[in-house]
Amino acid sequence: MEAPFDITALMVLTVMAGISAQVLGKYLRVPGIVFLLLLGILVGRDGLGLVIPEQLGDGLEAIVSLFVALILFEGGLNLDLRSLSKMSDSLRNLVTIGTVIALVGGAIAAHFLGEFPWNLAFLYSALVVVTGPTVIGPLLKQVRVDRQVATLLEGEGVLIDPVGAITAVLVLDVVLNGDTDLVKLISGLLIRLGIGAAIGGSGGWVLSWFLRKADFLDENLKILVVLAGVWDLYGIAQYLQDESGLMTAVVAGIVLSSTATPQLRQLRRFQGQLTILAVSVLFILLAADLSLASILGLGWGGLLTVLALMLVVRPVNIWVCTWNSSLNWRQKLFVSWIGPKGIVSASVASLFAILLAQEGISGGDTVKAMVFLTIIMTVFIQGLTAQVVANLLGVTATNAKGAVIVGSNPLARLIARLFQDQDESVVLIDTSAEAVKEALEENLQAFLSNAMDVEVLEEAGLDSMGTFLAMTKNGEVNFVLAQRAYEEFEPPRVLAVLPKDAQSLNSTPNNVQPALTFDLPLKVWNQYVSEGEVKLVETVLENIGFTYQQTYLQALIDSGKVVPLLRERQNQLQVVRAGEPWQPEDRIICLIHDPKPKLLKRLSGSGTTTTARLTLEKIPTVKEVPMPSPS
Repeated sequence: MEAPFDITALMVLTVMAGISAQVLGKYLRVPGIVFLLLLGILVGRDGLGLVIPEQLGDGLEAIVSLFVALILFEGGLNLDLRSLSKMSDSLRNLVTIGTVIALVGGAIAAHFLGEFPWNLAFLYSALVVVTGPTVIGPLLKQVRVDRQVATLLEGEGVLIDPVGAITAVLVLDVVLNGDTDLVKLISGLLIRLGIGAAIGGSGGWVLSWFLRKADFLDENLKILVVLAGVWDLYGIAQYLQDESGLMTAVVAGIVLSSTATPQLRQLRRFQGQLTILAVSVLFILLAADLSLASILGLGWGGLLTVLALMLVVRPVNIWVCTWNSSLNWRQKLFVSWIGPKGIVSASVASLFAILLAQEGISGGDTVKAMVFLTIIMTVFIQGLTAQVVANLLGVTATNAKGAVIVGSNPLARLIARLFQDQDESVVLIDTSAEAVKEALEENLQAFLSNAMDVEVLEEAGLDSMGTFLAMTKNGEVNFVLAQRAYEEFEPPRVLAVLPKDAQSLNSTPNNVQPALTFDLPLKVWNQYVSEGEVKLVETVLENIGFTYQQTYLQALIDSGKVVPLLRERQNQLQVVRAGEPWQPEDRIICLIHDPKPKLLKRLSGSGTTTTARLTLEKIPTVKEVPMPSPS
């Protein structure tokens, strides 16, 4: 019983170390992969010697294979196909032209800087072509970047993994057998990708069909059916053609995501939890098997090789593959900086080292050490600096524009038009057909649906919007809607028009924020807007006399005479948060209750003023609400 107990203890320690690393990363707001590598080395053979992966024997390869399949399936399941279609040209280039650039560039760097012979240089380069969702996914959850950048990085990480792994296998075949027939290599790549795509596509469709028809199963069992199905498909593909299973897992995930699969969101959540466990276990196991002496033995040549990959090969690859894309130079520069390597590189490198040793070819351990040095440097350097670089380049999700507004009342439509006038996307959602009709008549995009339906929010594009605003006539409903939007999509800004006793709803500043003003009489202001008893004005708070202006404006807001709608700061338009502190040079768009326009309209015999005719008066200060000067 000693051996089984040793394996049990090994797996327990592995899971404990992996989850501890994830928790530590969350607490310190550092990508968890950094601590996974550190703890893996600490408990491994060159550390405390508590986790010895060799004890698993052939089971290690099985664990790695099945977990990698799960990770890639989850990556395909979460690919945003709508956003991906906008980046399809760049993504296609990265998976095709980019693979060639990375392969050749990495080989040149390894040969001339790392002093590798050409065969091992190309083998190393093939292993580090991939980026991988095992690293990119957790990194993007920690560092929230704008949707375009995230979509490209996620798509590259998921789709290039099977391509890179198959390429590495073909290069290994050349190293072992000396067969350099280019036609044979390309055909081998295409055959594996084709078999994997065919099995993944057909299997994914069968799974989706079964889930739609299997009404006798509860949700939990349906999700487990998917898990078993993915592993079955992976096994079939691997049996027919080695290394085709990775493509099968990716395509199965994409098919399930694109079809009308029941409980898709629950499935994604479950797979996300499994992926966290898989990444934690795999990184600990593979890092524990690492020999620090072999890495140190690479010397300056190894260090320079990795730096060349990061600072030369990766940027050239990105700029060539995205030259005709809609990405600006800041976005391209961030994508060029982010290219960490992950589980696929580590697992395949470990397997190749064993195969090369069995064939009597020296250099396998050196290639493995070089791959792990690349993983360590890219994960540590890029993982720890990603947030800083994103902030410097202004590509964070907090800069995301656009809004989804629940409620198509007059005040909501007015706010929507202000966003639209700034060329920002805005979508209204309401259950009233009349309210939606009025929005459409004002050339606003509106959905006649219930915003509690997550699929409706997804169709409205909330996953790429910067703001969610709930402003129906019911404050409690607004809070529930905002909480759900936050839990499901986590947009940068979640606001709601809340009732007076909003504190009893346990809202927090990091979750749902009160919109516009505290205890806003929404019905009253909607009536003012409908009947034209308002004036839309703007003011810019000046540096001179800022304190006086801020205090006076806030007093008018508190008195109910003024309602602030939007605030522009550093060229970013946002819905005002109730009670938020102002800053000098803030541009604030407000509504003032002014019955004079309505009276003049009636005296002239004209109809009432509608929100569609309400225009913004661009004046330096609000004349109807004069700002006091310092004197």
